[in-house]
Amino acid sequence: MSQVEILEVAPRDGFQAVKPFIPTETKIALIEQLAACGFKRLEIGSFVSPKAIPQLADTGEILRRARLPKGLRIQVLVPNAKGLEMALAAGVREIIWVISVSESHNRANVNRSVDESFGAFEAAWAGLGRDKPKLRLALSTCFDCPWEGRVPEASVIRLVERTIAAAPEVEIAICDTTGRASPDHVGSLFGRLMPRYPSAGVTFAYHGHDTYGLGVANALEAYRQGVRTIDGAAGGLGGCPFAPGAAGNTASEDLVFAFEHMGIATGIDFGKLLKAADAVSRVAPEQAGGKVRIVPRQRALAGFGAATHGVGA
Repeated sequence: MSQVEILEVAPRDGFQAVKPFIPTETKIALIEQLAACGFKRLEIGSFVSPKAIPQLADTGEILRRARLPKGLRIQVLVPNAKGLEMALAAGVREIIWVISVSESHNRANVNRSVDESFGAFEAAWAGLGRDKPKLRLALSTCFDCPWEGRVPEASVIRLVERTIAAAPEVEIAICDTTGRASPDHVGSLFGRLMPRYPSAGVTFAYHGHDTYGLGVANALEAYRQGVRTIDGAAGGLGGCPFAPGAAGNTASEDLVFAFEHMGIATGIDFGKLLKAADAVSRVAPEQAGGKVRIVPRQRALAGFGAATHGVGA
């Protein structure tokens, strides 16, 4: 059976767009519930200025207190060298560093040019010496920028090449930050990247949003092009605070349903995920998305071992 890995990002990319502060206890309970669904990787938070994103100011406390399954890969996003230092001090061994492809979004996000951001990353990463954590370099606005429109594929490729030169051991996340990508665009970009750049040390992931209802279709196209790590957020929460109009991430439960329906294993307990997605969505019902959660539960679980998932409980 074919396989795909779903990286759950609701605790970071989902929660960051929620304005009222979610109590730390609530976050921990939701994270523990998500972790029990069978995800192999979880993006748990970010070490970013609390002035920029107050919602994530308790990431360090969550890391200390959350009771998570042994072997679960915990990842934390950092936007700069200071965030990297804080993450390493907290014992984090998997880092997500984010840089935008478009100048306008990068300035809105971190108040730097793309070249300045990459220079800072290269210096910080080289400064770690040999004892480096695992790295994901997330390239935002690979398809569309809220201010500049469609992003040239050549711009993405240039940053992919610069990333690999600076960090030969890296996962590169190609991100549709605004959700404006379409399957043909996803196919075109990955069709250029996948035959050339993956290696023993370099892998690719896809991160999508569902602004225009194309989140699942775009993820399936990325998979068709050879990508085997796909990001999702339970309950469809999310949206970049610095990308006007962007809706939530593609719902993890929609991705799991689609892949499993196609005979592609995710390793996720679908029944548990639906319950977790319901719980996650309650922190911001007006921002929640996805389709599978609103289907009658008995029907949604049909073919997914409904008898073992407590349907009707």
